Amino acid sequence: MTEVRGIALDEMEIGQSAEAVRTVSEADLDMFAKVSGDYNPVHMDEEFARSTPFRGRIAHGALVASYISGVLGNQLPGPGAIFLGLNMRFFLPTRIGDEVTTRVTVKSVDLKARKAVMDCVCLVKGEVTMQAEAEVMVRKRRRKASA
Repeated sequence: MTEVRGIALDEMEIGQSAEAVRTVSEADLDMFAKVSGDYNPVHMDEEFARSTPFRGRIAHGALVASYISGVLGNQLPGPGAIFLGLNMRFFLPTRIGDEVTTRVTVKSVDLKARKAVMDCVCLVKGEVTMQAEAEVMVRKRRRKASA
């Protein structure tokens, strides 16, 4: 079995970043509603959503926030990272069909506490839709066994 390893805490550098791009689909909203139990009509019902200030359906904020989790868990720091916290703010709605670029950047590294703080941003057409700060526990480098 191949061992999948993320970036060790002592290999992380301030300013290091990773990103992923996802397109929001109708199926994503349906699946997220089923998993989360959030069937708010602003996400699920176009007629209702047109009567809101958003003038149409918008993606769940937690769905968009989960894109950050994907980058943290798969790329930076990657496998083995533990998501400890997320402080986020939304600026613009994300809609079905939007291509969302999610970027995380190392803001600080605390070797003693085994934590990193990441600046996170989600963009659609170059505009910031959500900005966040994530705290992540990161594994230390494993010591090699002596032969």
